[in-house]
Amino acid sequence: MKKLLLILLSFIFVQLACADGKDKNRLPNIVLILADDAGYNDFGFQGSEVMQTPNLDKLAAEGIRFTQGYVSDATCGPSRAGLMTGKYQQRFGYEEINVPGFMSENSALKGAEMGLPLEQKTMAEYLKDRGYRTAMIGKWHLGDADRYHPLKRGFDEFYGFRGGDRSYFKYDEANPLGNVEAAFDKKLERGFGHYEEHEGYLTDVLADEAVDFIGKNRDKPFFVYLAFNAVHTPMEALEEDMRRFPQLSGKRRELAAMTLAMDRGIGRVMDQLEQLRLTENTIVVFSNDNGGPSDKNGSSNYPLAGTKSNHLEGGLRVPFLMRWPEKLAGGVDYDFPVSTLDLLPTFYEAAGGEKYASVLDGVNLIPYLTGEKRGRPHQTLFWKKETRAVIRDSDWKLIRYPDRPAELYNLAEDIGEQNDLAAVHPQRVRSMFKKLFAWELTLQRPLWLLKRKYEKYDIDRMDQYRVPKKPDA
Repeated sequence: MKKLLLILLSFIFVQLACADGKDKNRLPNIVLILADDAGYNDFGFQGSEVMQTPNLDKLAAEGIRFTQGYVSDATCGPSRAGLMTGKYQQRFGYEEINVPGFMSENSALKGAEMGLPLEQKTMAEYLKDRGYRTAMIGKWHLGDADRYHPLKRGFDEFYGFRGGDRSYFKYDEANPLGNVEAAFDKKLERGFGHYEEHEGYLTDVLADEAVDFIGKNRDKPFFVYLAFNAVHTPMEALEEDMRRFPQLSGKRRELAAMTLAMDRGIGRVMDQLEQLRLTENTIVVFSNDNGGPSDKNGSSNYPLAGTKSNHLEGGLRVPFLMRWPEKLAGGVDYDFPVSTLDLLPTFYEAAGGEKYASVLDGVNLIPYLTGEKRGRPHQTLFWKKETRAVIRDSDWKLIRYPDRPAELYNLAEDIGEQNDLAAVHPQRVRSMFKKLFAWELTLQRPLWLLKRKYEKYDIDRMDQYRVPKKPDA
């Protein structure tokens, strides 16, 4: 009788532990949230006094804020290719954006044929190997052709659109899609080939899909990749959200309302984790795919110079948060450079994985965040788009151009990149050039190229936003 009672008590203890989300043997859940074209400064936790982002501010207060978080490219598609593979995307030829109409006629691949090469193993495939249930919700932008579809790249569920942008409101007679055949990558898709339009504001709808997925998979380890198209153009916001910002006007007001809606959706995801008692053992990451295109959506990258599409810090450095209460202390700023390339190895090793399909450029950040490892996760970081390229070595950053002298900055002393030191340190310039050349020898030839006029546009945009400008409001 006594033995039976002990067994019963043990069973009750285990059930209570599981109900509280504290089953120590369970792999961590993973929620990766990606914004689109957000400005570095446009969040409360990044210093904005205008943007209303209470849920992300709470996430920052409870987690780790990376003050030098980088993406692997200053544009959407290549940045996501690096994120999904943990490698510099130039290693497999994914060097340029993949937007039909922008690409050169001599590109090896065009249109829907441009996508993440099939031989590259994705973050979702790694996590499926560890027994995770996986979902991709929102903007894919890694290939429109069927063979690149999320359900064929490791995701069990998909709700979103294949391309790079779309309306936040449903397509109907009042909001026509246009040439349906040419714009099918803008259509909302559930699963594979099942197209449907949504009711309500898309940012809210995507958040609700994530909440639903978490609820259905609460009893098994899950991975949710929630890729908002907010705050990418078109600039479309709810009137009730815009009324929260009477002091703003134009794009800036629309941006603030769109950011508020995204933060509201993220809050619902966080509330779902809390209600299901999953918060402690869930890794939540929030970041952005590239710097804000200030001329397009009114975003601010202050105090950084530059914008989306160029290699100044405003194109490459992004807001970056991570929370995992069970393992990581909260309310911490981490000041060494990290990259979205690091997320795949961080997630996979947190899930107990060890065997990689090939060498990765990212590293597992957890030992650095717990103090088990000291020093920098990365001594050097690289970026490249055709002949334009960057190397960051410790705190020194070299920018190479095709048509002007290289520039050298000490980011520890000059975050706004206003004091070019190339003429002062010629030996350092030569040394960094050599390291950059050595890295380039490991890369594959680009599979497609931008038209020349868009390369010029990128350079012109960089020159236009050379001096960091604090937003008027």
